[in-house]
Amino acid sequence: MTGRQKPQDDFRHILLTVVGGAYTAAGYHLDERPVQWAGGRFRFVKALDDGEYGIIEYQLLAYVDTEWSARQPSRFKVTLRRSATPESRGGYQRDLSALVVEDFGVAILPSADHWWTYQNTETLGKALLEAGHLVIGYGIPFLAGDLKPDTSNDG
Repeated sequence: MTGRQKPQDDFRHILLTVVGGAYTAAGYHLDERPVQWAGGRFRFVKALDDGEYGIIEYQLLAYVDTEWSARQPSRFKVTLRRSATPESRGGYQRDLSALVVEDFGVAILPSADHWWTYQNTETLGKALLEAGHLVIGYGIPFLAGDLKPDTSNDG
C-alpha cells in the first residue's frame, strides 16, 4: 500500500524522536504492540525496584479531514500507572495533568483534565516536548516513589 502514513505512525515516530531518548535513559522502553499503536495507544514500561511496573501511556485521538468534517485539532493525554504486571489494568493510575495540577499544585496546565492538542508536526513536537518535560520532572520520579505530593497542609 502506498500513500501517506497513518496519523498514529506519524505520532509514534515524533514521540520517539522527542521523548524516546530521555525515557530510554530513565529505563523505560516502548511496548512493541502494533495493534495498540493502530488504536492510538503507546506505552513505555519499566520494571521498578519494588517489583511493580511503571507505565507511561500516551492515548492519541487523531482527527483526519474528510469532506464531511471540518479540521479538528488532534489530541493526546498522558496517563501514569503502577501495577503488578505490565499488562494489568489494575494498580494505581493517574493522568499526568491531574498529578501536576491537583496533586502537586503546579498551575502550568489549563486544567487537571488536560489533553494536549496539535494541528501539524511542529505543534505536535512542541506538545510532546511540554508533556515530556512534565513526565521527566514529575511522572517518572512519582512512579519510582521518589517524589510524593505534599499533603501536610491538607485539611
